[in-house]
Amino acid sequence: MPAVTVENTLRLPRIPEPDLQAAAQRAVRSVGTAPQGFEGEGFPVFRAFAGVSLRDLDPFVHMDQMGEVEYAPGEPKGTAWHPHRGFETVTYMIDGRMEHQDSHGGGGLITDGGTQWMTAGSGILHIETPPEALVMSGGLFHGVQLWVNLPRAHKWNAPQYQSIEGPQAALLSSPDGGALVRVIAGDIAGHQGPGSTFTPITLIHATLSPGARLVLPWRPDFNALVYSLSGRGTVGPALHPLDPHQLAVLGPGGALTVTATDRPDTRTPDLDVLVLGGLPIREPVAHFGPFVMNTKAEIIQAVEDFEHGRLGVVPAGRMPHTTPGEELV
Repeated sequence: MPAVTVENTLRLPRIPEPDLQAAAQRAVRSVGTAPQGFEGEGFPVFRAFAGVSLRDLDPFVHMDQMGEVEYAPGEPKGTAWHPHRGFETVTYMIDGRMEHQDSHGGGGLITDGGTQWMTAGSGILHIETPPEALVMSGGLFHGVQLWVNLPRAHKWNAPQYQSIEGPQAALLSSPDGGALVRVIAGDIAGHQGPGSTFTPITLIHATLSPGARLVLPWRPDFNALVYSLSGRGTVGPALHPLDPHQLAVLGPGGALTVTATDRPDTRTPDLDVLVLGGLPIREPVAHFGPFVMNTKAEIIQAVEDFEHGRLGVVPAGRMPHTTPGEELV
């Protein structure tokens, strides 16, 4: 890990450290450890947001770290056909490959640092599966799926895709070159990521070398979350420990700090984190399975629309997976 990297971070644009007297650092409000579970047809995930209130997550709803797992031949698994309505899914493949297809004729391959950004909007059927070659050979699989809520005004938008290849992310560095920052969406110090969002958000993947410190300017009106994919470090001005698969919820302020330990573990010397935040929508959230709406009545309507085929029809040339509707995931 990770798939997108550079040989010399000192050649990248630097992120100037904000004035920490003018922009207060965000303190840690809570740190929680993600429980492990299984998704789809049985691939392992860490439920990054488990136990965190929607008020702290807003505008995000859900996030799974998929893997990191080294599959033997024949072991890779995906999902069955399933519906979505009312939000956006962001699938970021750090290592490995995943195919996807939908009921609107879209589809493609997400691989090594790429991101597939799907606006489910008014409704869509979707499937994600490892390519046949990966099933045959086995191999490394590691990614993240993030759910971004849509405000009421955009929940009924027509479904659409953004395909973001790994090299399209804005690549930046800390002043001393100790941290590599990939901006997938949003703005960091005037450098814009390629992702286009209905709700203003920032999403970055940062890799910190042992002992490196990363101080990011952060919009004061955004919330702020730091999730550790691997490695060990600290977060915030009080140096709260951050271990693998832990999520830190940060308080208000105009800057946030992440530091990698100078005594890394033997498995992975670097600290890899996702840093994300966005403008809270502050609307009621009704969440059931693959539907994220504003009211219970809209959830019932979504289930009925799915059952009556109004969210789309599985294409005739669909990937060889289970029957649509076997489970709502």
